[in-house]
Amino acid sequence: MIFVTGGTGLVGSHLLLHLLNKGMGVRALYREPESLQQVYNTWEYYGHSPEELKKDLQWVKGDLMDIPSLEMALQGIETVYHCAALVSFDPGDYLALRRANITGTANLVNVCLAMGVRQLCYVSSIATIGSPLDTRMANEEDELLTPVNNVYALTKHGAEMEVWRGSQEGLAVVIVNPGLIIGPGSWDRSSGRLFGIAGKGSAFYPPGGTGVIGVNDVAEIMIAMMQRKERNQKYILVAENMSYKQLLEKVSTALGHRPPRKKIPLWVLKIAWRLDWFRAKFTGAERKLTRDRVASLDKQVLYDNTKITALLNYTYESLDSIITFSAEKYLKDRK
Repeated sequence: MIFVTGGTGLVGSHLLLHLLNKGMGVRALYREPESLQQVYNTWEYYGHSPEELKKDLQWVKGDLMDIPSLEMALQGIETVYHCAALVSFDPGDYLALRRANITGTANLVNVCLAMGVRQLCYVSSIATIGSPLDTRMANEEDELLTPVNNVYALTKHGAEMEVWRGSQEGLAVVIVNPGLIIGPGSWDRSSGRLFGIAGKGSAFYPPGGTGVIGVNDVAEIMIAMMQRKERNQKYILVAENMSYKQLLEKVSTALGHRPPRKKIPLWVLKIAWRLDWFRAKFTGAERKLTRDRVASLDKQVLYDNTKITALLNYTYESLDSIITFSAEKYLKDRK
């Protein structure tokens, strides 16, 4: 049987859909009952009946901090997909990020080892891939350079270290490092916010870029890797390297808005993150822009997907079609 953490998120909800469509029995962890409806909504985007799919799904209420609940949830489990994570670039969230991403992963790895789980697939991020000092594309061998100021990257890297520790203690592992993940659902979280940002019709775009991939490709590759023999490896999952200008043009057009036309100068971004710091400092509000976030928005690292693409002979779904499909669902949900 299969166990999934983070099953109510963008990747997790799509992974559940793919697993259940393949006739696999799944047990999934959730924390809040109201989050389950978003999973069912996601399945309905693709024309699938939640009532039919739920026949092979067991929801388990629990938390990665609750060891006894994890021990109960992992009884009879052979394969674990670890999708749960906290995403934030606010340095003020560092302790919460450490707890969710590092301690939570350590707890899961420990319980997997104790309960005899055979294999684990961990969803990390390209944020943990180092940026080459030359002009070549970044690959899985590029380590995160120190000092690391990006608290999200730092804690995801720490989580990877816990997974590698598990591999040394006998757990078969695969780590996937997706780029910016595009897909319908989770509009108010992580990459789902992109549609809300583009939906405002802004005329401006940041100067950098990143690697991008569709959520269904992430799910399919994860399942494929758990069915193969390759273990104790990490894989960059990027369908296409894209500038933020290109990405926002595609999303804005799909939403029926005029694409952004003006590049935001770096000096404006530097002023903006300082103003955002003052706003958060004196209002207690969540940080929306940090110094490290500005640094990432200003640069474009190109990511090499050769390792996974060659291994699986994989053909990626068109990002244009993914963006169009996701935009249609976003507009429908926001009516």
